Amino acid sequence: MGTLRPARRDRAQRGGAPVSRQPAGAMPSGEAAPPAAAVADAVLLVHALAHPETLQRLPLPRWELLLRQARSAGLLARLAARLLERGPLQAVPAAPRAHLDAALLVAHAQHEEIRREAAHLRRALAPLGLQPVLLKGAAYVAAGLPAAQGRLFSDTDILVPHARVGDVERQLTLHGWRMDPGLSAYDQHYYRQWMHELPPMTHQRRFTVVDVHHALLPRTARQHPDTALLLAAACPSALEGVRVLAPADMVLHAMTHLLRNEEFSHGLRDLSDLDALLRRFGADAAFWPALAARARELALARELHYGLRAAHGLLGTPVPADALQAAAQAAPGVALQALMDALWSRALRCPHPRTRLPFTGVALALLYLRAHWLRMPPGLLLRHAWVKTRLLWNKTDTQAPARP
Repeated sequence: MGTLRPARRDRAQRGGAPVSRQPAGAMPSGEAAPPAAAVADAVLLVHALAHPETLQRLPLPRWELLLRQARSAGLLARLAARLLERGPLQAVPAAPRAHLDAALLVAHAQHEEIRREAAHLRRALAPLGLQPVLLKGAAYVAAGLPAAQGRLFSDTDILVPHARVGDVERQLTLHGWRMDPGLSAYDQHYYRQWMHELPPMTHQRRFTVVDVHHALLPRTARQHPDTALLLAAACPSALEGVRVLAPADMVLHAMTHLLRNEEFSHGLRDLSDLDALLRRFGADAAFWPALAARARELALARELHYGLRAAHGLLGTPVPADALQAAAQAAPGVALQALMDALWSRALRCPHPRTRLPFTGVALALLYLRAHWLRMPPGLLLRHAWVKTRLLWNKTDTQAPARP
């Protein structure tokens, strides 16, 4: 995967467009991609996702490495979907193809489960006069977007008005969803008082999990995108009675979820989602100025800058130069931009050991601290860390074996 470079700056504006640099997975316009067998191990997965047609003569040892990288990044099914759509899946050797076929079966099964779960949620919330607004991967499936190809899930995320959260929780409970009974009183308070979502709820028969969100960011965060604006602009989906965020809002949520997270085990997968969304919606030239305007309206201009820069610089996402330039109005200073480029280029990679850059552990630790710093004011953050540490100590003490 390529690295990012700091934006050029002048006195007239705070940040320029990224300096042109060809990402590992992209080729200059008009040039054929090299065969995957000639690509370095560290960028093999990114190259394979961008150019599945180059995998025809990949030797078996490289196939083994590619499959390991794809599985570690949660992208094995997406790689299989790309091969099925644009590459020679039938020509893949039998051993790696068995893994790819199995991953596709899992993805298809999960997509069917998402559709059924969306119908259950629609029926559960119908008495409230609410239509669930699906988020993230479930929304990609419901909207039939390319970002759904090979997308795997652990839960279903929905967005509801904050004023109706209590009603939604009661309705879901009536229909079989329950919160973890082992959740501590402090954690219950943490979710309900400070966070942007309820604790996860698991259905008692189907064992499916739903995350009920009432905002994109925690209530204690510095930015507070207006949920009412998101819900007002939500669009119907291909599933009856189920809505999804508007295109610009969907992209901004994908960026916010990726760049404000505290852990990046699925960083490359989420960046791949963002790449697919931008390629799909960006085919309409009117999308780019609308995206910039919506980012300013929702106080997510910095996330837009980082997100476009990362997708363009690391995956070769085709972003118009004027869109990059407009987003760069929210760029940080030169030193901070250089630091963030170094952090993103390490965190948003395949987590396989053969792809890691030096100081990746340091980068992940700094981004973990950054996520919590942006999530809470310092005093509340220190208090939260102290309480969680005490709870952990108490739990350790109660689980320690008794001395003879």
